[in-house]
Amino acid sequence: MRSSRRKLLTGTATALATGFAGCNGLGDTDGDAAIETSSESTPAQNETSSTPTDDGSGGTASPDAAVAAEWNAMRARLWDALALGRAGSPGAGATVAQQTFERFEGAFGEYGAHEMLEATSEANYAEFEEALGELRAAGLDAGDLDRAREEVTIADAQLAEAQTRLVGDATARPLDLQAFGAVVQNAAFLAGAGQFEAAQTAAQTALTRFEESAVHEAFEGTDGDAYERFERAVEATASAAGNDNADEVRTSAEDAFAAALDGSYSLAATEPVAAAGHVAALQARGWDAAALASMGGPSTAFAHAAALTVYRARAYDSRWLAARGETERAATVASDVFAHFEGARAHEALEEADGDAYEGFEAGLSELRSAIEDGDAAAVDEAVATVDENLVAGVEALAGSNAPLLEAAFFRARLADARERYRLGDGAVAASIAQGLFERFEGNELDFHETVESTSEELYTQFEEEHLSGLVDAFETGDDSGVQTHYEGAQRTLLDFETAAGTDATVSGAEAGYVAARGFDAAVLDALGDDDRAVSIAQETFEHFESGAGGYHEALEDADESVYERFEEQLGAIATAAGDGADVYPVAKQFNAEAVASIYAIVGSAGGSRTAAAATVVSDTFAHFEDARAHEMLEAADHNAYETFEAALEGYVTALQEGGDVQSAAESFARAAQYAQFALVDAVEELPLDLDLAGVGGQSASHGEGESDLQGGPNVVDGVPDDADHVVDLSAVAFEPADLTVSRGETVAWRHAAGEPHSVSAYGDGIPDGADYWASGDFDSEEAARTGWENGRGAVQSGQAFVHTFETAGTHEYFCIPHEAAGMVGTVTVEE
Repeated sequence: MRSSRRKLLTGTATALATGFAGCNGLGDTDGDAAIETSSESTPAQNETSSTPTDDGSGGTASPDAAVAAEWNAMRARLWDALALGRAGSPGAGATVAQQTFERFEGAFGEYGAHEMLEATSEANYAEFEEALGELRAAGLDAGDLDRAREEVTIADAQLAEAQTRLVGDATARPLDLQAFGAVVQNAAFLAGAGQFEAAQTAAQTALTRFEESAVHEAFEGTDGDAYERFERAVEATASAAGNDNADEVRTSAEDAFAAALDGSYSLAATEPVAAAGHVAALQARGWDAAALASMGGPSTAFAHAAALTVYRARAYDSRWLAARGETERAATVASDVFAHFEGARAHEALEEADGDAYEGFEAGLSELRSAIEDGDAAAVDEAVATVDENLVAGVEALAGSNAPLLEAAFFRARLADARERYRLGDGAVAASIAQGLFERFEGNELDFHETVESTSEELYTQFEEEHLSGLVDAFETGDDSGVQTHYEGAQRTLLDFETAAGTDATVSGAEAGYVAARGFDAAVLDALGDDDRAVSIAQETFEHFESGAGGYHEALEDADESVYERFEEQLGAIATAAGDGADVYPVAKQFNAEAVASIYAIVGSAGGSRTAAAATVVSDTFAHFEDARAHEMLEAADHNAYETFEAALEGYVTALQEGGDVQSAAESFARAAQYAQFALVDAVEELPLDLDLAGVGGQSASHGEGESDLQGGPNVVDGVPDDADHVVDLSAVAFEPADLTVSRGETVAWRHAAGEPHSVSAYGDGIPDGADYWASGDFDSEEAARTGWENGRGAVQSGQAFVHTFETAGTHEYFCIPHEAAGMVGTVTVEE
């Protein structure tokens, strides 16, 4: 067995072994099948733990209790991930599993959850990490819920067993009971999302597992009243879920939670230990809220970002009109964008999300109008660039991971502009537009390049290498046939990407921006005197919408029939106005209003964000804490920990209610809860090194003095070499980017960016024939790399990079040895 990573990282072997008091049995089954856990009855000789402070009755009053409580919060998150999968959101569940792995991997320090688990039992540690990785990869990502249930049960059992090893039955059993109370709360958040079948399953499974657990009998014998209240409340939770009664599910789940907590205080040998677990259970409820928030459709912020995308296209229309001598209409377009934005729902949202982008966008619009009126073409170009730059920042701030879909819609609109310019005889301008898009794509604006490539290598190749490159050439050479082929190919590929990467709601938001831009294109052509083309554009746009538009047509009709009817009416009115020789621009503005309304209608119909329901969960948690036994105990134990905990709770509620960063707020609350857990057992000075909270003194976020015990090798260097052609970041449990394409002879540097030390190791059977094996540590085979890692060699640590030059064409598959189970794998494709 390889050397303990805790020893390698901290260079210490001073902790003392503790006895193993027996398996508690909590994680033994999921109500379907028993899962075998470790057969060890005592810690191995090389497993270590700090010596608990015995209060005389078997209770543990030491930092160990705080760590065991933290494991309870992680156990709850395992069941959150499965609950999301059962609710039809396996992707969200996989994300929870991945986030849990990342949090665990980042829990450095002698009393961090990660290092303490490995020190307590290497067997439990190895099984937990493997099961957690398989939960995400083989279970939720693969859509196999039976496998996901099995892996959750295994992972939960490892943590439960390690708790008993670390702190003994007297502390582990009340934690078991608190874990059951926290898991029953899954039914409440699932019912709050309308997932009643999944809620019923969660409650029934929790009850079955409880009745088969070791803590069942202990609870009944110690506090019969609380025991009966707990069982009745869980049964009532399942019954209410079966009747689709969300309010009753919430009330009954809260009753079960309260009864479990009451029983935990009765079971615990010391009240502070029970209180530490109580706070960890509240942390688990915070994670429930984050899981609930992840279940809905896109947030309203996405709708705001989609509306901003229309402004991007209109700014370029203004420049187009100015370049063709339509100064008055060009200035009007700029002014109208400003006026529309002032009254738009996206106005305040952009100001709050990115104040600099908001100010830069408005300033750019003012500069654009002035430059148009002055006839200063260079200033017009500069102003449009300013508008676009700030809108890109705004879209990124508001759309987050959905921003690449909106970028695809923007590309579609700009490619359409290029095609229209080519029709008018401006081939050089058309080529310039296409070339500019190529450069934006290569620059990964709004993470578009990397998202397309990770979504589908085939789509990526078709779009960039075949159609976008081909379109630039066709525009430049006046190849009409090539223009048609590559234009249609690029548009088709981008829409295929949208539908592959997005949901009906997010694709609809993107397509709404595209069709609105096409409506304004018709207005531009009308202003330039080409009424026939304006009619054609309107008709083509109508046909695109009627053909489905990536699900947009059906989504809008289902979301709001009145908006749907007005949308089609106004789109038809554009063709009518152009055909009648009327001014198309006012009609295009009316159509734009309906297109934007359609975005908000679809987002709302898709459930929008579940943040309102999630805010209720956190508000209920706050109210619970105010009346809880742990409240006064925490305030008396450490006032700063108490203030930090309440401030984090309040900040979490605010983030949910006001559209803030929910994940960051959840993580802040979890850190504050961990601080409180240590404070309650009088161990603030032993806080894990990854915590950095106000008022916590004496410790820094380093990895320990012993980090030098890990060695890199001749190909691991300090910093990133200046001659590196590509850089891949080693994050907590991922390569970023995971898939990279390089040219033969180019050098790649893998830079440590986050988490504990990593390896970069090629799979022996995953590199091209004739290629030399490569890995950090300069090993000659995969087996040697794995063995070297066990002996502390081949590590890339903070401030370092692994460097390799690729000379053999083909695809090279590689992985990180310590984080392989978490899915930390990647590829480098080497082209001639």
